[in-house]
Amino acid sequence: MSIIGWLVLGLIAGFLASKIVNKSGEGLMLDIVLGIVGAVVGGFLFSLIGEAPVTGLNIYSMFVAVIGAIIVLFIYHAVMGRRVVR
Repeated sequence: MSIIGWLVLGLIAGFLASKIVNKSGEGLMLDIVLGIVGAVVGGFLFSLIGEAPVTGLNIYSMFVAVIGAIIVLFIYHAVMGRRVVR
C-alpha cells in the first residue's frame, strides 16, 4: 500500500476510533498517527488469531485498523489516567 493509502487509512480509522472512545476527534495529525499505529496493532492481533492483517485500502482493513486504534486508545487512557500531574 502506498504512503497516501496509509495516510488515508490512518486518518479515517483514527478519527472513527477517537469518536468511538472519546466522542470527539483528536485532530488531523493525531488521528493519522493513531490510525496508522492502530492498523499495525490490529494487523498484528488479527494475524495472531489466524485472520488476514491490513491488506490495502478496503473495508476489511479499515475494520482491522479501527479495532487496533480502539485498543491503542484504551491502553493510552489506562496509562495516562493513572499519572499524577503536579
